[in-house]
Amino acid sequence: MDGTPSPIVDPSDAFRAVLGRLARGEILNEADAEQAFGLIMDGGVPDMLIASFLMALRVRGERQVELLGAVRAVRARMHGVTPVPAGTIDVCGTGGDGLGTLNISTAVAFVLAALGVPVAKHGNRALSSRSGAIDVLGALGVALSDDPAVIAAQLNDTGLAFMAAPAHHPAMRYAAPARKALGMRTLFNLIGPLCNPAGVTRQLVGVFDPSWLRPVVETLKLLGSERAWAVHGSCGVGQGVDELTLAGPTAIAALQDGILYDFTLEPGDAGLRPAPISAIGGGGPAENAVALEALLAGAHGAYRDTVLLNAAAALHVAGRGDILQEGAVQRPALRALIAEAARVLDDGSALAVLKSVRGDRPSVQDECIQG
Repeated sequence: MDGTPSPIVDPSDAFRAVLGRLARGEILNEADAEQAFGLIMDGGVPDMLIASFLMALRVRGERQVELLGAVRAVRARMHGVTPVPAGTIDVCGTGGDGLGTLNISTAVAFVLAALGVPVAKHGNRALSSRSGAIDVLGALGVALSDDPAVIAAQLNDTGLAFMAAPAHHPAMRYAAPARKALGMRTLFNLIGPLCNPAGVTRQLVGVFDPSWLRPVVETLKLLGSERAWAVHGSCGVGQGVDELTLAGPTAIAALQDGILYDFTLEPGDAGLRPAPISAIGGGGPAENAVALEALLAGAHGAYRDTVLLNAAAALHVAGRGDILQEGAVQRPALRALIAEAARVLDDGSALAVLKSVRGDRPSVQDECIQG
């Protein structure tokens, strides 16, 4: 040690070196991807370089190892929520399907909570749809806190908490201008759902592109998840949705007992009537909120059936059933979980959860349900 200070490395210079590697067609290893995304989220990298980086990845084709490094970088900088109940689950999609459906995973969260499954629901405002999770919750009158301690208390007290992504991932703001300028899906669309602030190890993740199903589940496995499903529903020629769907087969990659499975689930497996994706077409936050509250109050139709199908899958991921055995769908188990989910819609329990998190004064009927 001669006392000579180490030279200061400009983040832009380090980032340009990574860009040069991508220009040569190289695949980043986990550490390099983590460093590159860390530089972005620490600020100091110009928007033009960020956009060039994201486009270079997309043109060459992003890889699972690069997703893993990126997720590690985001998780290292997020504002976490602790402590959380054992077995807490998240149900969240990547968005990006452009179909503008009613809010499915948000409705599923109320059903799960009514069945005693703790849910730490990670969500955002509308990006590709007209009403994201945060938008519809606002229209429902559900107040969201940005304080991790308050959110943890809500989760432990009520079994349900909603977390607005911007409050927990402030470093993501450095990538926002470049992402907006590009106006297309990038690796960031996949990163968010894999960075739940409550550190859940059980997840039902909707994915906009079926080619990412297995990479998403592989990434979650490497990050310590116990059980996870990544799902992509087919709803027409060239169309897909980031939920389980009644409009066609749903492709699924699953992590269970340390083993990865790939399989397909049909609406008929669940004993549900097929329905076109247009049957659950949504609108703005106010319209979707009316539909969601009616659903929780027992309304029937394609929206209810779609929520039941997704709730059954989430219950399996939460360990409340055994739909999948050695990679094969067990129809009786699936239908039993659908019946469980239907029960809390019909008896008012799911609606009571909404009223509780909204802070409504309990009615005599609500007290009977809870008692």
